[in-house]
Amino acid sequence: MEYPIGTEYMTRGKSPKRCKVIDIHKTYNSKGELVKTYYVATHEFMGQIVTDHQVPMASIAMGLIK
Repeated sequence: MEYPIGTEYMTRGKSPKRCKVIDIHKTYNSKGELVKTYYVATHEFMGQIVTDHQVPMASIAMGLIK
């Protein structure tokens, strides 16, 4: 299952953050087969926008906001 851009989720841990998916990065091999899918997500920290470029699908699935 692929999560669309705009999906919001909460991170896990001691201080969870509300994140939003802003892009999807896909890696293909020389045969054109999909090898990896990573998401780019942002959250706010002390008034600034922080971008995480390698969010796995499982992190979004565990903290999905419905």
